Amino acid sequence: MKKYRFILLYVILGCLSVSCNDWLDVNPETEQKEKEQFSSYRGFCTALTGCYMAMGNTDAYGQKLTMSHIESLAGLWYIKEESYGDQSADYYLKAHDYEQDAARKAIQAIYSKLFNIIVQANKIIANAKTNAGVFPDEATRSVIMGEAYAIRAYCQLDVLRLFGEVPGGNSGKVSLPYSEVTAFNDQSMRYDFDSYTEKLLSDLKQAETLLKDNDPVFSHTFEELNSPADIELDDTYMGYRQSRLNYWAVKALQARAYLYLGQKEEAYMTAKAVIDATDADGEPVMELTGDEDRTAGYNACPNECLFYLSKYDVKTVAQILIGGADVDARANNLYTTLDCLNELFPKNKDSDTRYTTGWNKNLKSYGRAGFAAIKKYWFADDAEDLALYYQIIPMLRMAEMYLIAIETTTDVEEANNLYADYLLYGCGVALDENAFDVQTKRTDILLPEYRREFFAEGQMFYAYKRTGASEMLWCDDEITDEVYVLWNCVNTEFNP
Repeated sequence: MKKYRFILLYVILGCLSVSCNDWLDVNPETEQKEKEQFSSYRGFCTALTGCYMAMGNTDAYGQKLTMSHIESLAGLWYIKEESYGDQSADYYLKAHDYEQDAARKAIQAIYSKLFNIIVQANKIIANAKTNAGVFPDEATRSVIMGEAYAIRAYCQLDVLRLFGEVPGGNSGKVSLPYSEVTAFNDQSMRYDFDSYTEKLLSDLKQAETLLKDNDPVFSHTFEELNSPADIELDDTYMGYRQSRLNYWAVKALQARAYLYLGQKEEAYMTAKAVIDATDADGEPVMELTGDEDRTAGYNACPNECLFYLSKYDVKTVAQILIGGADVDARANNLYTTLDCLNELFPKNKDSDTRYTTGWNKNLKSYGRAGFAAIKKYWFADDAEDLALYYQIIPMLRMAEMYLIAIETTTDVEEANNLYADYLLYGCGVALDENAFDVQTKRTDILLPEYRREFFAEGQMFYAYKRTGASEMLWCDDEITDEVYVLWNCVNTEFNP
């Protein structure tokens, strides 16, 4: 039965892929094709799957917003010399030299792809409002619409985090587009920071409302939904909820947004709601499993993902990160040095599974030893259950919910208890004393945790930005607010 459920997952994705490709290639001037697309429930499923596939594109979360360019902006990769191709962009992005063509083209590609995804989500929202009759029931329509709103919010949040002004900073004001248009060549309304965030939070609330009680996560566990054939789910498209923006993923996204916006009370309450959430049997909806996952060889921590992207070719894409056994690095690879790795993990090396299992420490660069490569997306070709445990890109994890709650709680004792749980169950590290007191600046301890935890997941640049950090580890220059605002790299919203 286990083998059957993975075959079923690939069949679902495979059957949709041909029509999804057609959807992704929709000519914006061909209204008839769009009308046909949304004339059936199957068409909406195809379109929604197309959005997730687009999110997994290498110009978006399939690489540049997780593994490569976004991490170069945070100074995480060891790049000493100007190179060629994408690493040329990584070189200039790490140096925060946005005047170079390679850097500008890389940022433009990310920006354009984000809005490409957003417009696809907008089409689903607009047509779901007018074509209610094609859905099997109202609950199903609410789930499809809720996911589309969540996809839009996920991407628009990252537009804000990359291109917008520093929250509470001294950078110049930036008016950003918040897209609600349904044509690829239509221009969107632009909004100042406050108006933009109002629309963002409204979209997240709308997604939450639509998914509340309608999402299958309220009647089944995530584990059950990963085996839709076993539970005889009437609509198999409603299975595999971890690979979709489900209700609890939306709550996690709200917590991320609130923290970025400096709304600490709301961030705490929302993150804590996810941590404390229980199912109908009183069991936790999701738990921290980082230590257990990594010990089992699941370096992307699939069992604590509230949302991940399914990406069957992730290992091929992630070859820029090398991973695996003893290998030699090439000019287009991204890696770090053993000295930097030791600085990343100054203590607990023997017990912290992020260090013990997460890195290939035997890397050589041009024959010289002393380098390391992250193994987050590496796995053996004959590993079992590839679709659920390896061929994924983490997008929202329980570890982030713990770090948000630790940072924002007003109760120091609770912060210490949460941090102890986070280290023990998430990393395998047992604390023998409290980490925080009333005088502790928690971000001094938590920012290094973000670096260790989310390396190659694309979160560190945003953590630096929201805290207004004037220094980045492994970056020599002082970091000004202008470094954090990439708006001047943008020429147009959409792909040509």
